[in-house]
Formats: sequence, structure tokens, C-alpha cells
Amino acid sequence: MGKKIIISPSIQRILQRMGEQIKLARLRRNIPVEIIADRAGLGRTTVWAIEKGSPSVSMGAYAKTLHAIEGMDKDLLLICKDDKKGRLMQDLSLTVAHRASKRKK
Repeated sequence: MGKKIIISPSIQRILQRMGEQIKLARLRRNIPVEIIADRAGLGRTTVWAIEKGSPSVSMGAYAKTLHAIEGMDKDLLLICKDDKKGRLMQDLSLTVAHRASKRKK
């Protein structure tokens, strides 16, 4: 966790918001950090770093923490699920087969 990772301010804000949401989910359930850390197999400092939105914590640690909060890791499956822009771009690049006109006899 000691390495410095340089990210854009917008990504940092997203990570901070995600960390806050993870912390709120834990607090709403009244689960202490120690319990989450134990369930996730992580240290308390790592869980605190996640709750602050640290970019140096691995995605796996974020997933383990979410799993420790009553299986919330399944929410990760929602990421990019409804990729409207990607689907539109894919549809626009599809080629449409043209049929030959019918011949008159």
C-alpha cells in the first residue's frame, strides 16, 4: 500500500465516492472494521484505505471487502453490463447483406 499511484482527479473522486459508499454499507449494517477485515482476510488498515478510496489497493481487495459486507461483491457484475454506447457502436459497424434484385423472366 505504500506505492504512489498517479491517477486523474476524476478517477480519484470516483474511488473516494466508492470508498464512502462501502463504508456507509458497513456502518448501516453495524459491522465493525475488524469483522470485515477478518472475513475478507485483510488487515484493518487495508479496509480503512478502501473506505478512503485508495487507488493503491488491489481490485481483489475491494471485491473481498464487498463480499465481507454480506455478499455485496455481486454488485461488481453490474459494471459495464448495460453498455449502451458500446452496443450502438457495434450495431453501427455491422454490415448489412444486400440481396440481389429479383430478375424478371
